[in-house]
Amino acid sequence: MSSTITVTEDSFESDVLHSDKPVLVDFWATWCGPCKMIAPVIEELAAAHSDKVTFAKVDVDKSPGIQRDLQIMSIPTLMLFEGGRQAGQLVGAQSKAKILKLLSGKI
Repeated sequence: MSSTITVTEDSFESDVLHSDKPVLVDFWATWCGPCKMIAPVIEELAAAHSDKVTFAKVDVDKSPGIQRDLQIMSIPTLMLFEGGRQAGQLVGAQSKAKILKLLSGKI
């Protein structure tokens, strides 16, 4: 069972912007090789830290409005949101250590 939530254009505001916890959003697509490379790392972090951070996934092909509104030009992109605002971002396939650094102080 996945520890991440799937976010769509309809649920982005409630699931991400109005969350009472920080939210790490993984913007990805099924055809994206680097997205597939980091997916197990995101799942591992979600399984270990979902009590403190919500881990979410947005398929940019199914929710292109979010990608457009946030001006995401490359995937994978990881965005950290806190209190309804973007608090950090990583673009491209990242190591577990870099993702943990983005989450430092949150987990």
